[in-house]
Amino acid sequence: MESLKGKTAWVTGASAGIGAATARALGQQGAHVLLSARREDRLEELAAELPSAEVLALDVCDAAQVKAAVADRSLDIVVACAGLARGLDMLQDGDPTDWAVTLDTNLKGVLHVVHAALPGLIRQGHGDLVFLGSVAGRQVYPGGNVYCASKYGVRAVYEALRMDAGGKGVRYTTVDPGMVETDFTLTRLGDPEAAAKVYENMHPLSAEDVADAVLFAVTRPKHVNIGEIVLWPTCQASTRDVTRDS
Repeated sequence: MESLKGKTAWVTGASAGIGAATARALGQQGAHVLLSARREDRLEELAAELPSAEVLALDVCDAAQVKAAVADRSLDIVVACAGLARGLDMLQDGDPTDWAVTLDTNLKGVLHVVHAALPGLIRQGHGDLVFLGSVAGRQVYPGGNVYCASKYGVRAVYEALRMDAGGKGVRYTTVDPGMVETDFTLTRLGDPEAAAKVYENMHPLSAEDVADAVLFAVTRPKHVNIGEIVLWPTCQASTRDVTRDS
C-alpha cells in the first residue's frame, strides 16, 4: 500500500453514504480531505472526525461553483461520489423533472468535477480520478431507466478519459457496486418502510465495503492502474436477481 500522507483528496457527495465512508477511509490513511456536498452541517460534523479535513460546500450541478472551489488547489486524488436517483417509475410514467435532477447530478455533475480537476492533475503528471459508478451502468433493470442511463454515461466518461487523457500519469478508476445499504434508497423512494424492504432478508454491501475498494485502487504503486472494480453482494447475481433468506 502506498502512503497517502501528504496527499490531498477531494471527495464529492461526502455528506453521507459512500462519499462519507470514502472520505473517512482516505483521511484515516493520512490524506488531507476536501469534503464537498450541499449539506454543509453534515460536512462540518465529518470534518471534525478526521485528522485533516476541510469543508468545500457546493452543488456539483453548478459548473462555475465546482470550478471555483478547487481553482487554486493541488489535488492528488479526486473521488466523484455525488449521485442520486428519483423514483422507480416505468419510463412511460416518469417525471421529466426527476429525469433532469438525476442526469444533472449523476452525469453532468461528474463532468463538472472532471473539468475542474483534470487539467491540474495532467499538469502535475500524476493523480487518481475515481468515479463512483454502479452495476446499473452495466445492466438495466425495470424502473431503472434514466438512473441506469446516467450510470452508463459515467462509464462512458471513464472510458473516454482513458483515450482522451491517457498516458499522462493520471490513473482512472470506476468503482461499480451492486446493492449498498445507505440513505440512497430512502432518498429515492421517500418512504423509510419501503426503503427497508429493499434490503429485507439479504446482506447488502456497506458504504465501507465500497470505500475499501476506492482505497485499494488509489494506494497501488504508481505504475498500476486498477481501472474497473465491480462489487456485488454475495447474494446478488444481477441487477434483477437477489437470493433472500426465507
